[in-house]
Order: sequence, then C-alpha cells, then structure tokens
Amino acid sequence: MSLNSIMNIATSGMQTAQSQLRVTADNIANVDTPGYVRKVADQSAAVTNGYGAGVDVTRVRLATDRFLQAAALSAGSDAARQGVRSELYDQIQSQFGDPSSDANFFAQVDKLFASYATLAESPTSSAARQDTIYKTQSMFNQAAGIAAQIQSARQEADGRLQSAVETINPLLEQIDKLNKTIASGSVVNQDVTGAQNAQLGLINELSKYMDVKVEPRANGGVTLRTNAGTTLVGEGHATISYQSAGTVDATTAFSDIMITEPSGTRWPLLDGVSSGQIRGLVEMRDVDAPAAAARLGELTAKMADELNRAHNANSSVPAPTTLAGRNTGQSLENALNGFSGATTITAVDAAGVVQASAQIVFSGATMTINGVAADPSTFLGVLNAQMGGAVTASFADGRLQLDGAGGNGVAIADDATTPGSKGGRGFSHWFGLNDLVTMTTPTFYETGLTLTSQHGFDAGESLTFRFAGESGARQRDITVSVPAGTGTMGELLGALNDPITGVGRYGAFSLDAAGRLAFKAYDPAATTMSIVKDATTQTPSGLSMSELFGLGAAGATRAGAYSVRSDIQQDPGKLALAQLNLAAAAGTPALSKSDGRGGLALGDVGKRNVAFASAGGNAGGTKTLSAYAADFAGDIGGKASAAKTRSETAAALSTEAESRRTSAQGVNMDEELVNMTTFQQAYNASARLIQASKDMYDVLIGILQ
Repeated sequence: MSLNSIMNIATSGMQTAQSQLRVTADNIANVDTPGYVRKVADQSAAVTNGYGAGVDVTRVRLATDRFLQAAALSAGSDAARQGVRSELYDQIQSQFGDPSSDANFFAQVDKLFASYATLAESPTSSAARQDTIYKTQSMFNQAAGIAAQIQSARQEADGRLQSAVETINPLLEQIDKLNKTIASGSVVNQDVTGAQNAQLGLINELSKYMDVKVEPRANGGVTLRTNAGTTLVGEGHATISYQSAGTVDATTAFSDIMITEPSGTRWPLLDGVSSGQIRGLVEMRDVDAPAAAARLGELTAKMADELNRAHNANSSVPAPTTLAGRNTGQSLENALNGFSGATTITAVDAAGVVQASAQIVFSGATMTINGVAADPSTFLGVLNAQMGGAVTASFADGRLQLDGAGGNGVAIADDATTPGSKGGRGFSHWFGLNDLVTMTTPTFYETGLTLTSQHGFDAGESLTFRFAGESGARQRDITVSVPAGTGTMGELLGALNDPITGVGRYGAFSLDAAGRLAFKAYDPAATTMSIVKDATTQTPSGLSMSELFGLGAAGATRAGAYSVRSDIQQDPGKLALAQLNLAAAAGTPALSKSDGRGGLALGDVGKRNVAFASAGGNAGGTKTLSAYAADFAGDIGGKASAAKTRSETAAALSTEAESRRTSAQGVNMDEELVNMTTFQQAYNASARLIQASKDMYDVLIGILQ
C-alpha cells in the first residue's frame, strides 16, 4: 500500500468523523425540541481494486419509523377530534346546571308542578299565584337561554371550522414547498434532514385538524392523503374552501367544506376525513348539539302543551270576557273536521252564574249545537244564534275567538263522559282559547289533516330538502314544488314522494292518523334530511310548511318560543284555577273563586302520560313529563361524561403513541455522548494515521537526500 493510499484513507476517516460529529452535535442541540427526529449519518467503506480505500458518508437521513409515525399521527388526530367534542359538549351540559344540585334546569321542572299543587290549596292567594306564574316564566326563560347557548356552541364550532381551514391551507402549501426543496437536495446528495424535520413538524400540526396518511416519495419528500385516499399533497397541494354561516340557529343550512385536489378534482372534504378537529367540530355542530336542541324542544313543547291542556279545561273567576285562540294553521273547516264528543260554551256573569250556553255535539264532519244541525261552513252562524248575542264567535287568520257581551265572561267545559276531542285535545285546547303559555311557533304537529284535507299552500311554492350521507357531506339538494290540482294533502304527499322530482329516492313522507307529516329515510343510518329553504306560506295561517309540520330542524326551535300569557303575567287573577260546573242549578254560580281543582290539574301535569315524538336520537314513546325530563337529564350528563372519557382515553393513547415514537426517533443523550466519544476517537485515530504518514514521508525524503 502506498503512502498516498494511507493518506487518502486517513483523510476520508477524518472527514467522515467530522460529518458524524456534526450530526451528533445537531442531535444534542435539539434534544428538547418537540417533534425533532434525530439524524443518522450512514457510512460505508470505500473499495478500490479490491482494497480498502477509506470510508465515506453515503447520506444523512432521519431515524424515522414509518409505523410508529403513522400510529402517532392517527392517535393525535383522534385525540384532537374527541378533545374538541368534549370541550364543546361540556359547554352545553353546563347550561343545564349541576346534575347533583336542586337548582339545575330539570329540578325546576318538578318544583314548578309542586308549586301549582300548593297553589290549589290557596287559590285566592294573589302572592301564591304571582310566585307560580314567575316560576313558570322563569322555567321557559331558562329553556330559551339554554337553547340559545346550544346554538352558540354550534356557531363557535362553525367559526372554528373556518379557522381550521384557514390554518390548513398554508400548512399544505408549506409542506409542498418543502417537498420540492427535499427532492432537489436529494438529487445532488445534499443533507436535507433540516427540511425533512421541518416538514414532519408541519405534518404533525396538520394531523390535529384531519387524519393524515404519509407515503414517502422515491425522489424525496412525501405524498399526503387522508385515510379515505383524498390527496392532500402530491404533485402540488390541495386547497380547502369553506365559508362559515355567521349567525347560527336551529334551521341554519351550512355550506359544504370543499377540497380541490392537486389534480383539480373537487370533492366534499367530509367524504375523506374521519378524524381530527374538523371531524369533531362537524360532529358537534351537526349531530351532538342538534340532538340536545331537539330533545329540549320536545320537552318544552310538551310541557307548554300539557300546561295549556290543564288551563283550557278550567277558568279564571271572573271568567275572561274574550277567549282568543292560537294560530291553528288551518281553515275553520279543516280545524273542525275530525272532532268527536261534546263540549259546552257558556256566558257567565261576574258572579259566575251561567247566562247562556251552547252544547256542541260533534259527529264526524257534522255537529249539532243545542240540537240544531250544523256543519263547518255554518258553525259560526248557528253558534252565535244559539248564544243569543251573549257570546260572539269569529274566525280569522287561523284563529277562533269568543267575545262575551254586556260584561259577560266566557267559559268552556268538555263533557265529562264524552269530552269533545280531536287528536287527543279538547275543544278549547285544540283552538288554544284559554292557553296559559303562548308561543311564536306551533307547539305540536298533530294537525288533524287527512289526505283529503286542503293543505292551503299555493301551487308553485317550493321547499328545498338537503340529503347528507353518513359522513355529513351533502349528497343532493332537491327542490319540490307544491303541485297544481285540487290542493289536497294527498296530492302534496304524492309530489313530495315522487322518485324523480321528489325525495322518493331517499325515503318517504307519510301522514299519520293525527295529521302528523313525517319523513323516514330508507337507510336512516346513512341518510339525513334537512331543510335548506322553505318558500311556502299557508293560507290562512301564514306558516311555512316546515313550521306547520315540524319538518327538518323546526322542532328544535320550539324551546325559545314560549312565554306565559302577557295578561296573566300582569294580572295573576286571570290564572284559571276553577272548573266550570255544568250541573250547577239555574241562578247559582257555576264558577267559584275558592275552587282550586284547576290548580290540582296543573300540578298533576308532570304525572300525566304524554306521547313524545322521537327527537335527538331518543325514540320517544309514552311517559310522564317528569320521567322524560329525568331521562333527558341522564342523557345529557351521560353524553358529557362519555365525551370526556373518550377525550381522556384518546389523549392517553396519543401520549403513549407519541412516547413510543419519540423513544425510537428522538434524541437519547446517552447514545449521542457515546457517539461523540466514538467519533472523536475515530477522528484522532485518522489524525494519528496522517501523522504517521507524514513521518514516513519525512523519513523517505531524508533517505533520498
């Protein structure tokens, strides 16, 4: 071996040792840098003509473990998803109050019923009346506040979605730029580990927002996809677009989050994202929060309806001079059709003595009033004639109104054995003539309409439905127009269910015996329906189709729609606590101020079995208001606890996965110090070899001299 060969071997050894020391120094300098992956310098022996010619550093790479990296990214993404769901659901749950405290919303429900029962023992007490009215209004105010906070949580989730999109796009752009830097550096065998570490940090940040799958590229850099295969970074980078809705309420229709892949293909992003903050925010906005709002709406609606049921069956003393009904959303003919049984309308003086009365006996589409035959078209005329001017009945804009004359009040009672009834509601209750609780939207959706009933919507008016898949991404928007024809519910149902121009490809609408219009998807687990736009207006009510029938998320709007009747709030004496005694002898009072039976009926509202509709994932069914409220309380608390548990579990798994990745890829100071000592000794050994070569050169030169 020549001296030149020895010198070359020593020089290559020194250069390799220097490279290794630089790598080791970089690793030590970044020992506390989060996400830093340690560098490794691969070296190999140089061979010339079968003889060793030194050592070279072939490349500097990162000590990346693809499998541990994938596990850590997946676990981190799921932790972000569950974390944001738990955070926002905790906001919702906290609005209902501490479940262990008797001051929470659900405890107030039972306290209210107890207050009415106590009031029945002292019906003449103005203070007790005022206190009960205050508690009733307070409960509905609290329900409205909770409903508003639920929508605020949805609005926050929607705003955070836009912020996430605005963060993701620069991340994708930077990752793509680093791809180019890494690829160009790899071609000329440069050390690109700095760019790779920076890129890994960006990928870690991206995985908090959406699930990410990393695939190394042959020419350096990475290809990023979602777990569903949507390309995020490849030959270029994807662009995500979204515009938040701004102010959010229960019926807000959100736009799709769209992704344009590097190839130019445009997709709904949710089809390809199964984890990360984006998925968690969408689940909270579109699933968790609406479910809570729907159940709250159902509870408050039934509570208002049952309080009104009891209040309509009773009367204040003296009786009110005017009974103004609610907007039924129907013509008088439709509203009267379907009643059965008997009810009596009376005019009473200030002392509660009956001055005139009219017994109405219903029989299908016809009726008798004090024995005089009538039908829906002649109802008002015959009733007014039978009341002899003591009470005047009128109907306008979907509302029935009864006005007493000459200082007379108006009181109504259904027959004790065969009460007047339609859809399970008495005559006064159906028309809302003596409601305790008023509303800005329909309380119940059992309209009493049949397939032959006139629906009241104008031909050409339209309703736009949105169908979304299991991921929450839009499948299709379908606009259905009210058909021309005779205007019956049967025709409207046919147009809605048409497989070409209607929703018949996704499910079907049906009208039940109580007149409730409902949609059922063929595959409820994979298809959800919402209302994007409702441009219908019913005559005479002025209600839209979704308001009248509770379509889409209309039912969830009810929680904020109720208040105690304003005149009762101003005058507690108008609270109906007495029952009209139809058997009272002529000239004797049929109403008494000391009668508290109406208060007992109001107090028993919480114990009465009620048919609840399915809402917010709850199947509904028949149960008492108190039982439903207790179930709802357990459901809210259970879901909040489950969300917290999922978040903690996902966070623990993420911590474990990250710990394992760090253990394999991170900097170990002991190892690096050993490496530093080893490479310093290697450097010194090469230096001594150079010194030995120099000495031999000196000897050789001395010999030649």
